[in-house]
Amino acid sequence: MTFSEVAVTNYPATDLAASRAFYEKVLGLKPSRVIAMDAEHGWIEYEVGQHTFGVGKMPGWISSPNCALETDDLNAAVAALKKAGTPFHKEPFETPVCRMAMVMDPGGTVLTIHQRKPRASVQTLLT
Repeated sequence: MTFSEVAVTNYPATDLAASRAFYEKVLGLKPSRVIAMDAEHGWIEYEVGQHTFGVGKMPGWISSPNCALETDDLNAAVAALKKAGTPFHKEPFETPVCRMAMVMDPGGTVLTIHQRKPRASVQTLLT
């Protein structure tokens, strides 16, 4: 299992519209992707240098920031983590831009294992 970078840092939002206003109007960040915004779900990504900063709202998200480590083989990483007995917070799942799984570290913190989809196959949704 190898990791090449921190792919994304994610922050939970209780009020996604208020968070978006803060990050865009106060901090001046420009959204690179906005996905499925409604009362219970939504996701906004901002590119900060080579790093992605994500802000989102979804049921079941533990209310703390989350780091995602980038791997080039999510299936192999998941198999190795399962073999090591690592507890999973969320089994592997797909998004429009990536595949990921969320595991629990020994301190109970969620860590995301992340694999980007090729850029050519990713559709950017801005609203």
